[in-house]
Amino acid sequence: MRIGAFEIREPLPVLREPHVLASLRPWVDVNNVGTMTLDGLEAQFGATELGRLAKPGLFYDFTRYRPTMYYEGGERRIRIPNSRVSYAKREGGNDFLFLRLMEPHALGERFVDSVLKLMKVFQAKRYILLGSMYDAVPHTRPLIVNGRATGIQAEKDLKKAGVHESHYEGPTTITYLIPHQGSEMGIESLTLIVSLPQYVNVEEDYLGKVRLLEVLNMIYGIPIDREDFEKAGRQRNLLNQKIETNPELKKALGHLENIYSLRMTRKNGEQLPGLSSEMEQIFWDSDGKDSGKA
Repeated sequence: MRIGAFEIREPLPVLREPHVLASLRPWVDVNNVGTMTLDGLEAQFGATELGRLAKPGLFYDFTRYRPTMYYEGGERRIRIPNSRVSYAKREGGNDFLFLRLMEPHALGERFVDSVLKLMKVFQAKRYILLGSMYDAVPHTRPLIVNGRATGIQAEKDLKKAGVHESHYEGPTTITYLIPHQGSEMGIESLTLIVSLPQYVNVEEDYLGKVRLLEVLNMIYGIPIDREDFEKAGRQRNLLNQKIETNPELKKALGHLENIYSLRMTRKNGEQLPGLSSEMEQIFWDSDGKDSGKA
């Protein structure tokens, strides 16, 4: 059946006041942290695909999101970029809807409206955006998770999980209308964006993934896979080795650690010192160098 722009499989599952966990590519998916987090959650809860956009070309420019060719059973096939939705039932607590969103290039309002219709049909109670962005943070400290919440319980969960309230102003994505308009429908929301060191450029960022999972563990009691912890530890060790071989980067890291300490003790609205242009250049020069796989 059609729900907004989504083609959804029937019969529709009966879900218990589901919470929606969403990722958004590419806007807030640096080092694929949001994608990896949903990968793990879908596998852990045995998620079932529910549907995807019926005509993704309405929303996406396929010269920017390229289709890919692959072989299956000896036949050549084409995979078209799309946003998709899956679900998982839990024993106790709210069920989950997982949304793999790709940021639209066109008809953004229609895209947002389709997601809202989907949540309304399944009577979703909460929308959570999981993601990552580069920031002036060191890998030697617990990664900061920034976010905002709407709704009494969501605000309590934000504080319980130690999430820093975001005061960001500037360019954003049209999909931020989802939580904004969702609140008018009685759907509470959480935005959880983990800050990643800007000198770390990897395909699979386990440090970021584990940090988001730690927050979800605080909110939902979801266990974290031991293998993810181990891969995060190996990744941290590789970064330590990278720092030791780069004196300029090592010096700049000390400055980042000082900023981090101030950030942990600042009051709301208080301005922090930033990196000098020279130190910014050191980090960006190091970006792209292989940090190794975990």
